[in-house]
Amino acid sequence: MGKFVISTRKNGEFQFNLKADNGQVILTSEGYTTRAACENGIESVRKNSGDDARYERKRSTNDKHYFNLKASNGQVIGSSEMYESSAAMENGIASVTKNAPDASVEGN
Repeated sequence: MGKFVISTRKNGEFQFNLKADNGQVILTSEGYTTRAACENGIESVRKNSGDDARYERKRSTNDKHYFNLKASNGQVIGSSEMYESSAAMENGIASVTKNAPDASVEGN
């Protein structure tokens, strides 16, 4: 099962990473000013991760594939790493869909 790991950035903001069973980061959040807001972001990922329409599939300027997971209000709640192919990106989306709903929460 995956896990959300909360950490503190150098600027004092909180962020979370969703990690798969193998420890690989599959989704990274924005920065939040409070831990409570960060935990709300995690709940939003859990709630929205099962809806394929919430995934925005994108390509970077250097032709890498990545995705954003968006809340119902359109706000980005997490972004993926860069992938070499669209198939690898789709595997990343499948991993978020599988891991997020029941993932534990760790960290400060």
